Formats: sequence, C-alpha cells, structure tokens
Amino acid sequence: MPNKVLIYSRFPKAMMVRIGERFELMDAAGKPPGEVFTAEQLSDIRAMITAGGTPLPAVMMDMMPSLQAIVCYGTGYDGVDLAAAAQRKITVGHSPAANASAVADLAVTLMLAVTRRILPADNYVRSGNWSGAKPSPLMRPQPGNPGRRVGVYGLGEIGRKIAARAAAFEAEIGYFSRSKHDVPYQYFPSLEALAEWCSVLMIAVRAGTDTTHAVDARILKKLGKDGYVVNISRGSVIDQQALIAALADETIAGAGLDVYEKEPHAPDALTAFPNVVLTPHIGGHTLDSHVAMQDCVMANLEAFFAGQPLPYVVR
Repeated sequence: MPNKVLIYSRFPKAMMVRIGERFELMDAAGKPPGEVFTAEQLSDIRAMITAGGTPLPAVMMDMMPSLQAIVCYGTGYDGVDLAAAAQRKITVGHSPAANASAVADLAVTLMLAVTRRILPADNYVRSGNWSGAKPSPLMRPQPGNPGRRVGVYGLGEIGRKIAARAAAFEAEIGYFSRSKHDVPYQYFPSLEALAEWCSVLMIAVRAGTDTTHAVDARILKKLGKDGYVVNISRGSVIDQQALIAALADETIAGAGLDVYEKEPHAPDALTAFPNVVLTPHIGGHTLDSHVAMQDCVMANLEAFFAGQPLPYVVR
C-alpha cells in the first residue's frame, strides 16, 4: 500500500498528479482536515503537504497525533508554526530555490511594466486614443533603465537572481540583507539607507515576524516621489494601508505587486491606481517551476518514509 499523505492546502489537482502516482493522497481541499476526515482517518497520518503561506497552527497539528513531517510545496514556510512543530518533533521541509528563476523573472517584469507604464500604454492603444492623437499625461517619457538604482531587500536565491537580471539592464544594484555577501553589488547597512538610495525597491526577503510591515510609511517616504516598490515576497512585508496612502498622495511613483496582505483579495483601493501593476501571486507559477517544486516535495516525502533525513529541510 502507498504511504498516506494529507494535502492540507487547496491545490489544483494538476499539481498533485505526479505526487499522487507515488503516494496515497488524502485531499482536504483547503478545509480543516477534521471537517473532511474522521479522527480515525487522521490518526495515522504521518506526513502532509501544505502551501508555505497557509496558516498551520498547533491546533491543526494536534488533529494528527502521528504527524511527523510537514512538507511545504514551494520555498516559503511562513504559515507553519515552527515552534509548535519543533515542540512536537515534527520535521518541516520545503522546496528551496525551486521557483527562484520564475519569481525573479516576474519581479523584473513588474519593474518594467510599472516604470515604462505598460498598462496605460496598452489602454492608450486599445481605447483609440493613440490613433485619435489624444494627449495623455501618462504617455510622457519616463527615465530608462541604464543608471537606474535598483535596491534589493533580501539577497537569498531569488534576490540574487533579481539583482543579476536588473544588472543586465545596465542598472546600478544595491542590497540590504541580514548579512553582507561576496557579490559585486553595493551593500547598505539598513533598509532605510537602501530605500533612500534606490529608485526601485525590490522586496525579496523571507516573510516572518521580523519582516512584518518592514516596508512602512517611513520607508516609502525615503523611497520618494520618483521611487517604485515591487513585491514578490509576501504581502505581510509591506504595510498595505501605508502603501495605499503613499500612492494616493504621490509619496511614491508607483508599485508592482504579486502578493497581498489578505489573498486572494487585493484591496479595491489598489486596483484604482493606473500606476500600479497587479498580478495574482503567480511568481513561481511556471511549468518548470512546478516540476522542480514537485521534485523537492517527492524527495522529501520519499526520504521521510524511508526513515532518512529530509534533503530539503527547513533549518
């Protein structure tokens, strides 16, 4: 009999096909497991798959008394109560760097879209205003990329790939991270200093209690009226109300966002701004990224059921 694995988060069935060929999947479809399965069915569950951002508190772990492994589909694990897992001797795994290239690609796409005003330009053509020679203040020329100062907040695998891609556009690159790295980019000792220096702030830091609302009204003010913020990390890193206020009073020039404080709901206030580009948390949503993440999930599960350490464990 295949080993049983609970699917805790809501995933499209297509993402689980390969994993289902190797394991017996019990799909809770994003509902509390106790609403879908009986206590007896949950009693012998030893491993589960979750999306890293889905809240997974201690009370949920306690519904599965035999649980020993939580495997996150993706690089993030901020939704998992790591202290509770450690207390219960539950190992947590993830898929580090599996989607880094795709996420970095989207970060740069958002930067280009918002700084070159691609959405207003598209609307200018579709509406007939271009053919009608109607003037538009949104079509005024904007600064280009050569010499643009791009600041990367968080220089993990995704942050490094963002920096490399932005550098290819002849931009100057700076970064702030918990530690200084051996990279050809300017290091800044604080997020404040980075925001004051750059004209595009790329948020690529891992979510956690230490980064919640790290980009607040004060940081946005330092970014300035010609500055843009791009977030492909987690919505919690930006104080969303402060961002809306900064856009409304033109404290900053615009934003590119793939993540939000409460997903899948982007506030109507954000959708009203023509200088904001919004995508529905699709940073890692490419075919090759999903294959890579599935590879990590299956490697973690296979190692666990073989009694071996997880190759992609959260440390």
